[in-house]
Amino acid sequence: MYTYIRPFQGEFLLGMLFLLLSSSSNLAFPAFLGDLVDAAQNHPEKINTIALTLGGLLLAQAVFSFGRIVFFERVAQRALAALRQAMYSHLIDLPLPFFHNRRVGELTSRLQSDIGVLQETFTSTLAEFIRQIVVIAGGIALLTYTSWTLTLFMLAILPLVVLLAVIFGSRIRKYSKQVQDASAESNTVVEESLSAIATVKAYTNENRERDRYTASTLHVARLAITGGILRGGFASFLILGLFGALVAVVWKGTSLISTGELAAGQLFSFVIYSGFIGGSIGGMADVYARLQKAVGATEALLDMLDEGVEEDSKDFSQTPIIPAENAPAISFQSVNFSYPTRPDVPVLQGFSLDIEPGTTVALVGPSGAGKTTVVQLLLRFHDCTEGQLMFGGFAADRLPKKAWRERTAWVPQDVILFGHSIRENIAYGRPDASEEDIIQSAKEANAWEFIQRFPDGLDTQIGERGVQLSGGQRQRIAIARAVLRNPQILLLDEATSSLDAESEALVQEALQRLMVGRTSLVIAHRLSTVRNADKIAFLNHGQVCEWGTHDTLMALPQGKYRQFVDQQLR
Repeated sequence: MYTYIRPFQGEFLLGMLFLLLSSSSNLAFPAFLGDLVDAAQNHPEKINTIALTLGGLLLAQAVFSFGRIVFFERVAQRALAALRQAMYSHLIDLPLPFFHNRRVGELTSRLQSDIGVLQETFTSTLAEFIRQIVVIAGGIALLTYTSWTLTLFMLAILPLVVLLAVIFGSRIRKYSKQVQDASAESNTVVEESLSAIATVKAYTNENRERDRYTASTLHVARLAITGGILRGGFASFLILGLFGALVAVVWKGTSLISTGELAAGQLFSFVIYSGFIGGSIGGMADVYARLQKAVGATEALLDMLDEGVEEDSKDFSQTPIIPAENAPAISFQSVNFSYPTRPDVPVLQGFSLDIEPGTTVALVGPSGAGKTTVVQLLLRFHDCTEGQLMFGGFAADRLPKKAWRERTAWVPQDVILFGHSIRENIAYGRPDASEEDIIQSAKEANAWEFIQRFPDGLDTQIGERGVQLSGGQRQRIAIARAVLRNPQILLLDEATSSLDAESEALVQEALQRLMVGRTSLVIAHRLSTVRNADKIAFLNHGQVCEWGTHDTLMALPQGKYRQFVDQQLR
């Protein structure tokens, strides 16, 4: 965490100085109060002077406390903002398989809840911990100066308290981390159910989701209650032991006064110092638990920061890619691939395919044949298990992933739009695009007509994931985004499969316009999309089993592509 505090270490040190001054002035109170008691008996003329000194100490402590809070808050807020930025920057650079193994709710919980725990730690818990350490250490030193005999008597129980603190602390840390993990799991239930609220309602599973959330929150509550019992037991023991010791100290102190070894004012100061120390040690249980909770949160954050990034995109500079002469735009050479989450299930086996520049290739085949996986490899979401992927004669692993992706545009079957305006969603393809370019892209995508019908036009808010638009409208917004990007490589993954005939015709017209002059890879089941491709690759069991034009493949009497077309025409 020092990495994020270091830019503000000057203010942090000032906060520490104010903290030490505040704690030191606090420690001076009992001494002056003892002097006040003694002055009432022996030096009445000093009472007002000592009282004014106590007033000055009180004012100084108020100033020091204000400075401590302000400086720690400034440092904590800016350091945690830097940590949030670093965490998000790291998350967004992680490879896609990481997100396949983690739930979005868990990640957002880590980003919000765990960093919220650290915010409390830096603004109050850490300062409280240091203040209590100063009070305990300084108080013991002043007690020793006042009466070492009485101090040794009081400290006789301290080793036992420390030993129990270590035992309790380890248990408290364990439960604090379990509570954090269980809370993240509980947030995941909310994230999943609300993200798919239409499905939940359509299948009348409100009670099921309610039961899931109830079970998860009760689990969090049980863990937290167990942790609370441990903290309560710790606090109870400290109260019993320390206040019992305080009674014993008063008894011993009065014995020393009776023998003339201690003045009444000194015993008064000693008792107040003992109360300060007892209160600080008693409060250490809660502070220690909060610190352990912060340690648990930090460990979870560090686990994510330890994940290897796909590549550092912050300092990315576009790498020129000049295709080799006569080289295919895309070339798969004996590629084998299995998803990291299912390494024992091969998806592509000896897959080979060359796509020439400026041509359109359609991938056809049964579900599970590996068509979408080909697109995933082209976008470099995953790397080949074996074999070679080439871009314009360059080995894919020699090119920065972002440099390649900047030359591609992807229109998936399930279009994901952001919950902003139509303008922002189209401009996502090229954020620096002008108004004229955005409108022209919308026109080429056959989207401008329906956009104009909205009262707010391009500034129309489309809701979460674009729910306020129809399927065809969402597809045309995605196509407009791809048009605006002006890609060299176009990847279309079932872009018209879920549309009605009218919407499909509009989208198909927009796609045909978009594919002109570009290298395009099209995944489709509908004959209307496939037959116009320059070449068709029929995939089966992760391999290209048939390759050619529509007419060539239809001429094969027992061809799999012909069977596919016959099924379409039935």
